Amino acid sequence: MEHSLGQDSVPGFGSFDKSRVLDVRPLRRLVPVFPSASSFSTPPQGAAPFVCASPAGPFPPGVSPFFPFFISSESQRPFEQNLQTPSGIPNENQPFGFTNPISNAVPINSFRNPPPPSTAGVTPNQSTGTSNGGDSTPSRRITRSRVQPQPQRGAAEEDGLSESVVDAENKRRVGRPKGKFQSQKRTRGGQDINVALPDVDIDAIVDNVLTTYTNTLRQTDANKESVGYLLMCYDLLRRKISQIEEMKEGIPGVSRTGRSDLRAGTLFMNKGIRTNAQKRIGTVPGVEVGDIFFFRMELCLVGLHAPTMGGIDYMGVKNSSEEEPLALSIVSSGGYEDHIQDGNELIYSGQGGNAGNDNRKDKETKDQKLERGNLALEKSLHRGNDVRVIRGVKDVSNPTGKVYVYDGLYKIHESWVDKGKSGANVFKYRLVRLPGQPEAFTVWKSIEQWKETNTTRVGLILPDLTSGAETFPVSLVNDVDGEKGPAHFTYIPSLKYSKPVNLTEPTAGCNCTGGCLPGNSNCTCIQKNGGYLPYTANGLLVNQKSLLHECGPSCKCPPNCRNRVSQGGLKIRLEVFKTKDKGWGLRSWDPIRAGAFLCEYAGEALNVSGIEKLGDDRADDYSFDANRTCQPLGVLPGDSNETPHVPFPLLISANTAGNVARFMNHSCSPNVFWQPILRENKNESDLHVAFYAVGHIPPMTELTYDYGMIPYEKGYQRKKICLCRSIKCRSFFY
Repeated sequence: MEHSLGQDSVPGFGSFDKSRVLDVRPLRRLVPVFPSASSFSTPPQGAAPFVCASPAGPFPPGVSPFFPFFISSESQRPFEQNLQTPSGIPNENQPFGFTNPISNAVPINSFRNPPPPSTAGVTPNQSTGTSNGGDSTPSRRITRSRVQPQPQRGAAEEDGLSESVVDAENKRRVGRPKGKFQSQKRTRGGQDINVALPDVDIDAIVDNVLTTYTNTLRQTDANKESVGYLLMCYDLLRRKISQIEEMKEGIPGVSRTGRSDLRAGTLFMNKGIRTNAQKRIGTVPGVEVGDIFFFRMELCLVGLHAPTMGGIDYMGVKNSSEEEPLALSIVSSGGYEDHIQDGNELIYSGQGGNAGNDNRKDKETKDQKLERGNLALEKSLHRGNDVRVIRGVKDVSNPTGKVYVYDGLYKIHESWVDKGKSGANVFKYRLVRLPGQPEAFTVWKSIEQWKETNTTRVGLILPDLTSGAETFPVSLVNDVDGEKGPAHFTYIPSLKYSKPVNLTEPTAGCNCTGGCLPGNSNCTCIQKNGGYLPYTANGLLVNQKSLLHECGPSCKCPPNCRNRVSQGGLKIRLEVFKTKDKGWGLRSWDPIRAGAFLCEYAGEALNVSGIEKLGDDRADDYSFDANRTCQPLGVLPGDSNETPHVPFPLLISANTAGNVARFMNHSCSPNVFWQPILRENKNESDLHVAFYAVGHIPPMTELTYDYGMIPYEKGYQRKKICLCRSIKCRSFFY
């Protein structure tokens, strides 16, 4: 089918004189890995997308920018010299990677009348089965951004980090040799505080990851499990580095060691912790259409796109007696004159020249050349091989950040030369998405319309089932059958204690009047958390803990204190929807970052026998038992066992009153984990249960957690069939 491009329709490829293009430079010699022996084209991926998202919480970044990206003069050598190996052959046999609290209850009565008092007992659950931005804003963007004018795409950009940059990152150390905390005094935010800097052996942490990775998941071709595990470990390490680095802020004579994403990525690459190390055309094992990434380094680690800066990835392929480049993947993130409005078609601008930097009026206008990535795209047009497309979209939680969405396989249909805004000649390539693939970027476009224009959706029952009790509305949608909503319940945004529970040990809140600061050894809340502030500057939980201590009513810090992340309601846009076979479920409109807070489990706190006294065979369908055991998910290999542990038995019933968490289904391979949180509230218990993302979760992906296991002798134990369909499915849950 012909596609009308309107004013973007320009003369075809043969309308310009290629003889003007000179200086075609040498290409790498890399052994191609094709999906099949007979075709360059690969059947589109059909697996369901993997999920994750990030909060747009009220916690502004409280740290200084990261150090600028550094490129030494050594990295500016001629392109050919940068490609030379010790044997003198350009990139011979090189692997993929581097080259060089609310208390008002809101009744829900819009869609169903409440049952009569005599029958208003426990309602059965419809389910029979079972979310570039660093943690500190970088002072200089190094990705190919089209929001701000960027330097031209040169050789160093196209090849990723230069060797000198990698060497510089390798020489940096986070912390010092393992030992005691080192205390220093500083003044910050009007407070005199003592800062305890930990001595952390980051290399030992990476070695623990390597041991587990090697023994369990390392293989030639990855799968969804190994890719997900790798990305989880990478972001856990990155958050740990950010946590340590933020403690150095404002201390004279102590400098930060660079960006946490680059530092963690370099450590992983140097240890060989990555998947799909060999470059290949077409699909990448373990990476699914719709997967999202918050750092370019993540694309590199899983083998989706090698350059950490360049927008075009390619490889050399033997053709008769000579070698020619073929494009493998492109990243379109808004820095050049690309047209990305269409969800199934993309007009992509080539690399080089100065067309992407229109503010350089004092510079000579330079045309793009048919070399490197541009030449690879041209060859792929004639060869007809599939090209992976990664689209960069704005990260709503970080104004300077991007979310990278893998949009699947495309083919290049035509190319031409056009005049850019600077007046320079720019190569243009029209790519069309292969049919039959799961939706990815089009989902983002639909969500934008729902947010901006309140477009009527198929199956929309209520635009906000919370009736304004939450910061963000929560839609209720059913496009599966005719059911008009779950049984009546009262929406409450937080946990209610009908009777006070006294703690065995008295507690006292902190005196941080300006808010808790990283490393403040005087802060009692930080002391209880092992000397660390448990959250990064942008509100991400660094790692799962057996018990997390947050500031509470007894503390003197303000409501926007960084140690109050789980308080104040929802920070992302959620939706309750009808599933095909598991009753009602929960998903997010927003992308969710690993470690991001989703919601708490609201309801009525009961004693141990509370659920049994409800007297219904299905009384526990809308309940949470904090005494169940489950495998820790948000911890690095080698860390101490951080299985959730509550200081006293806690059962929560959301049968008649609760929030969105009551709709979260079970999975044996969950993308969400629960965390017990004790808020400082004098001598009374203020224990809550909060949910956080295990890894990055794409929009419109169902949010699930592991309901956990309970002792067999429990009287109210009822085995149910599990429908999570994961490769780790236990076939049942309780």
